[in-house]
Amino acid sequence: MEKPLISPELRAIIVDDEFHGRENLKKIIELYCPEVTVLESAESTVQASKFVRELRPDVVFLDINMPVLDGFDFLSEFEDRDFMVVLVSAYSEYGIKAVKAGAVDYLLKPVNIKELKLTVKKLISLKKKQIEESPYFENDKLVVPDVHGFNIISLDEIIRIEAEGSYSKIFLTDGKCRIVTKTLKDFEDSLPEQSFFRIHKSHIVNLKYVKEYSGIDGGSVKMTDGSKVEVSRRKATDFVKKIKSGLRSV
Repeated sequence: MEKPLISPELRAIIVDDEFHGRENLKKIIELYCPEVTVLESAESTVQASKFVRELRPDVVFLDINMPVLDGFDFLSEFEDRDFMVVLVSAYSEYGIKAVKAGAVDYLLKPVNIKELKLTVKKLISLKKKQIEESPYFENDKLVVPDVHGFNIISLDEIIRIEAEGSYSKIFLTDGKCRIVTKTLKDFEDSLPEQSFFRIHKSHIVNLKYVKEYSGIDGGSVKMTDGSKVEVSRRKATDFVKKIKSGLRSV
């Protein structure tokens, strides 16, 4: 069972409210970092959010100081971020905040070519590691690499999946829990929607193992393993419809 090949080359988006800032960074990337393809350049965080959701880049080169919503505001929109971030700024005082925001690196303007090359090298190394460690789907199985090889998990064994930062915890019918380097968004995009439903920003459940639902205090479900999982108000109506539709088709 071979893992699907994924190119270690990087697909990038540049976000900067200043035209010259966007163009200068794009030019030096194209000249000195051929392993990076710039997909789009955004002049605002609103435009950047649209590009990220449509294009799914590997990395976002993000200016910090922008009007209305700054770079940190932009990052707060993505709770299960599936892209790397390089913060770019003319000021050096944001270093600690950049680390806390989960940035891979921090580049000062004007961007130094040598530092940019080192950053790109780091990004490629991280992407390769993500490819090697990331689970993938094979028919109705989830293949999860580990230190000694890999584990194969049947989708029918998965009770629920819970977000844990850039990781996810998979709770299984045998009582075990697997922690994998895959975001909840990755699972949401890959799992069969007739069986799995994202009921909350931090939770996906296997509908087969939903035992009880309560609409009190916004809503929650009790799973067959005894766990209680919150249902967001935004998802509650669709979730109830999904459950009822499933029952009628049995």
